[in-house]
Amino acid sequence: MTEKNQPSPAASDPRTRLGKPDRGWRRTMYAVIFESDTRAGRMFDLVLIGAILLSVLVVMLDSVQAISSRHSKTLNVLEWLFTIAFSVEYLARLACVRNPMRYAFSFFGIIDMLSILPTYLALLVPGTEVLLDIRILRLLRVFRILRLTEYVEEYGLLGQALLASRRKILIFLSVVMMIVLIMGTIMYIVEGPASGFTSIPTAIYWSITAVTTVGFGDVVPKTDLGRAIASVMMLIGWGILAVPTGIISSEMTAQRFGRVLTSTRRCQHCLSEGQETSARFCKDCGAAMDTAET
Repeated sequence: MTEKNQPSPAASDPRTRLGKPDRGWRRTMYAVIFESDTRAGRMFDLVLIGAILLSVLVVMLDSVQAISSRHSKTLNVLEWLFTIAFSVEYLARLACVRNPMRYAFSFFGIIDMLSILPTYLALLVPGTEVLLDIRILRLLRVFRILRLTEYVEEYGLLGQALLASRRKILIFLSVVMMIVLIMGTIMYIVEGPASGFTSIPTAIYWSITAVTTVGFGDVVPKTDLGRAIASVMMLIGWGILAVPTGIISSEMTAQRFGRVLTSTRRCQHCLSEGQETSARFCKDCGAAMDTAET
C-alpha cells in the first residue's frame, strides 16, 4: 500500500467529518463543546450531564399529580430554563462546526434536537412535553467523556451479532408465533367464552402471556384439559426463553474469535503472530509482509 492510498488519520476522525475549525473563536468553542481532552471541555460535558439528569428529574416530578399541583409554576419555569439552555447549546454546536448540516443529521445532532423540540411543541400540542425524557439518550455522551472505549466496542460487537443473527431470530420468532397461534386457538375451543376466552385474539393474548411466563391472571383456564395445556405452554416458554440468548451469544463468540484469532501468519521481521491474511504490513512493527505467504 503506497502512502498515497493510505487513509490519513484526519480522514477517519469524526471531528474532521464535522469540520473542526482551524482557528479563532469557533475553534476554541469547538474544543470546549466537542472535545473532553482539556479541563474546560471535560467540565462542560460533566455540567451538561448534570443538567440533563436534572431536566429529566423535573419532567418526572411534573408527572406526579401531588407535586405538580403544588409546584406547577416552579417546575414549568425550570423546564423552560433547561430548554433555553439546551437550545443555546444546540445552536452553539451548529455554529462552531464547518458542516452544521452534517452535525444536525448525525445521531447526536438528532438527539439534541429531539431533546428540546417537545417543549416548543407543547405550546401547540399539549401533552407532548412528556417526550422530554428522550433527553436521557444524551447521556450516551458519557462514553466519550469518560473514555470508556471498551464499552463502545462491546456495543458495536453486540450490534454486529444482532445483525448477523437476524435471520435465525426471525425464524425463531416465526416458530413462536405459530405456537401461540395454534395453542391459543386450541384454548379457545377447549375453554370458550365461559372461562373468559371470548375470542381467538383473546386466547392468543393469553397464549403469549403463558409462553413468556408473565401470567397476568386476567384470563385463566378453568377446565382440567385447559390447565394441562397451560402447563405445557409454560414449559415450552421456559424452554425457549434461552434460545435468542444462545443465538446472539454464539454469534458474538464467533465474531470475537474471528477478529482476534485471524490467522497464525507471522511477521518475518519482529516474529509477531496473528497477522491478518490480507495484511501487507505488520500490525506491530509496520514492516512489509512477505506477500508470497498469501
